[in-house]
Amino acid sequence: MNPNSWMDNPALSGIDPAKLQLLTSLAGQAQGKSQNELLPFLMSAASGQLSFDPSEIDTIIHVLKIGKSPQEIQRIDRMCALMKQFNRHK
Repeated sequence: MNPNSWMDNPALSGIDPAKLQLLTSLAGQAQGKSQNELLPFLMSAASGQLSFDPSEIDTIIHVLKIGKSPQEIQRIDRMCALMKQFNRHK
């Protein structure tokens, strides 16, 4: 399966292609990082130049969860909760 196949989901058609390309790049850079390394990496990436509105984020997360195991979905949900906490404390 193509690791970027999630980008072909029609639900993402309303999101700027530059933003989707950024996500692909970040996903590649995140490969192989442990959970301890991943959070600081995501925090650094979140302070980048492109920003996503809440509906774009919700759509992307929904698409990323498709076909994942319940354990993987829980990890995604935990990471989202951590990111929300971090953003509240900025």
